[in-house]
Amino acid sequence: MKSTYKTKAREDIMAYLKKHTEQRFTAREIYEAVSGRADGINRTTVYRNLDRLCETGDLLKFKEPNQDSWYYQYSADHDHCDEHMHAQCSECGRIFHLEKSFADTFEKKVLNEYGLMIDQSKTIIIGKCDKCRGK
Repeated sequence: MKSTYKTKAREDIMAYLKKHTEQRFTAREIYEAVSGRADGINRTTVYRNLDRLCETGDLLKFKEPNQDSWYYQYSADHDHCDEHMHAQCSECGRIFHLEKSFADTFEKKVLNEYGLMIDQSKTIIIGKCDKCRGK
């Protein structure tokens, strides 16, 4: 495995994402948020760091249906994010980490009923959260 070293750009990206742990962002949004913080941060630097942070498990990377952009969200506080399913609010973008037992039961039900094997690490259930529904 390649050793990674911390750079100012990576620190700025992580600091921004840690402040917004319940939100997801496009690379463009992250670039716009951090570009004025340090010299040498350009789009290529942001993309390169996002890829590395996904490889280390610090970020989730996912694509929403009917969207061209990839989204990134801080995930280092959630162990084994690639081993469970997620739900996302379609309005505010908040990500919910679903319990493994729920995801396993759901996966078995879908397999038995429809013959479809789910990849939990890539499955996101879309809905609307309590806050966005005004509850």
